[in-house]
Amino acid sequence: MQFATARESMKSPLAKKLFQVDGVTNVFFGSDFITVTKSDDYTWNVVKPDIFAGIMDHFTSGDPLITDANSTEKSDTAINEDDSEVVAMIKELLETRIRPAVMEDGGDIVFKGFHEDSGIVTLKMQGACSGCPSSAVTLKGGIENMLMHYIPEVKSVVEADPDESEVAGMTEFNKLEQHLSA
Repeated sequence: MQFATARESMKSPLAKKLFQVDGVTNVFFGSDFITVTKSDDYTWNVVKPDIFAGIMDHFTSGDPLITDANSTEKSDTAINEDDSEVVAMIKELLETRIRPAVMEDGGDIVFKGFHEDSGIVTLKMQGACSGCPSSAVTLKGGIENMLMHYIPEVKSVVEADPDESEVAGMTEFNKLEQHLSA
């Protein structure tokens, strides 16, 4: 689960606490890890103690990780009855081979869709992989090659466009930065 803005973090007491640390720009909860992204304006030496303190305070408090039960959505790689055989194979490869490798680097991949006519798989990079300079290499060199090797119907892999909340969050963040630097 990814929180790209402080507003999105209201669903999680821990994410909310981490966004209170100056310099935190993104919080991502993986299955067994937490990824925190910081602004380039801050050094890890400054933000790391506050981040660790926030995490420790949260887990000793007994508060839930997520307070909104509707926000824990079904896995995007769960195979549904109406999925085609190709989509089912894509989801299985993502879940068993690709996601575990990406998660080792503090990120995740969300399956957004497969266009049967063009053979294009659309994925969303999250966590440490979101906005990472090497994410394009990971997407094309690693993920695309593996999917194309095992599933001949796959012709290309592309990253999904940012959704409305991501665009709105970045717009507001940029306005705030401009206001603070003025």
